[in-house]
Amino acid sequence: MKQKSIFTLAAVLLIAAFIVGAFFYKNQKTEQAAQLAAKNQTALVRADAPSFGNADAPVHIVEFFDPACGTCREFYPLVKNLMAAHPGKIRLTMRYAPFHPGSDQVVKVMEAARKQGQFQQTLEALFASQTVWVQNHTAHVDLIWSPLGTLGLDMERVKSDMNSPEIARTIAQDLADAKTMNVTMTPEYFVNGKPLPSFGFEQLQTLVDEALVNTNTK
Repeated sequence: MKQKSIFTLAAVLLIAAFIVGAFFYKNQKTEQAAQLAAKNQTALVRADAPSFGNADAPVHIVEFFDPACGTCREFYPLVKNLMAAHPGKIRLTMRYAPFHPGSDQVVKVMEAARKQGQFQQTLEALFASQTVWVQNHTAHVDLIWSPLGTLGLDMERVKSDMNSPEIARTIAQDLADAKTMNVTMTPEYFVNGKPLPSFGFEQLQTLVDEALVNTNTK
């Protein structure tokens, strides 16, 4: 009986040690990611990246996204609602991370549409029709033209601009910055330079709430 109690105690202590170790490991990884973000603010925030919301908002969300990413599509309205719940207090900057095959071509179209002042409309139209032009996790740029046809874009100009060296440089820069920030999947969020401790909308909302509180107490 005594031996059984000792074994039980040892097992409990082992489990407790594992939990504590996992907690400190997770905190260490989060702290390392935060230090990386602080060190690489230039790579995180580019002045010419598309942004929504008040430019002087105290809370700044930076999102690395892929238009072919289903989770990016699902999170987009949630982030919009979060911004609407705090008018004027949250700014969202979008950075490209076209990891899906063919997605870089879709991003080129988005950048060409941005030249016509239609970035957000194009983004939302692409998300709404994502199941049409993303097949087997591959983006097919030839299937996006019909969903974009109602936006009033000059399509000939889009098709010309999308192949410009300027847009190619923008995508290359965002991919290089994603690599610098250790972004390996999308969507990836940073709130006032802080990465999410783990992935999830609740974690994003918690970071935003903390940033809002810190702003209100200053």
